[in-house]
Amino acid sequence: MTGTEINRDLQGKAALVTGGSRGIGAAIARRLAVRGADVAITYAASAAKAEGIVAEIEATGARGLAIQADSADPQAVTAAVNTAAETFGRLDILVNNAGIFPYGPPEAVTVEEIDRTIGIHVKGVFVASQAALSHMREGGRIISIGSCFAQRVPHGGVTLYSMSKSALIGFTKGLARDVGARGITVNVVDPGSTDTDMNPADGPGADGQRALNAVGHYGAPDDIAAMVAHLASPEGQYITGASLAVDGGSNA
Repeated sequence: MTGTEINRDLQGKAALVTGGSRGIGAAIARRLAVRGADVAITYAASAAKAEGIVAEIEATGARGLAIQADSADPQAVTAAVNTAAETFGRLDILVNNAGIFPYGPPEAVTVEEIDRTIGIHVKGVFVASQAALSHMREGGRIISIGSCFAQRVPHGGVTLYSMSKSALIGFTKGLARDVGARGITVNVVDPGSTDTDMNPADGPGADGQRALNAVGHYGAPDDIAAMVAHLASPEGQYITGASLAVDGGSNA
């Protein structure tokens, strides 16, 4: 993070970030903790990485928690939400971040790949949000991490991925209507090319991705985390049902 003044406007809040042990999810978890929130994360496999993020969360003075949960497993997702709420005594912020990146021609996609992608990106998001709503009070925030491919697809190979991420736009708009009267906001953040281990800025094809956006370079995970923190904060109270691009102008 940059800046000389730390805003602690999430003090007393509790958050859950799915897929929070690396990349964008880890940056979001750190950012929310620095802003004062207690933060739980889920992880699929690497307990060591998850515990490392928890240590960083706790170094800010916030409480941290790592929960092993496969986001394609609805029961595990529900249990993770309930565990976070029970551990912290509340749940104010849910960030649906867990994701995978299926890539290849549509003819090569298997039914198993379709089921897992939809399971994580769509069913997992719905189930996690459903569970979170039983704990949230006024001021609650549900934020999903989508993709710039949900709005525009500049090349082939991402049909399944784009389909699954575009579903989050309809989900966000519908749920925002359902829970707005309760003082809960629902938004989706659509990143562009972001420098993570899943899509490194020095990886094959990176130059082509840079050429597709307006600024000519990759974003950092903290760029996405900053938007999420804004939406989670009191300043985000009048933003709901929105799909917000943080993509360097990829869809400009």
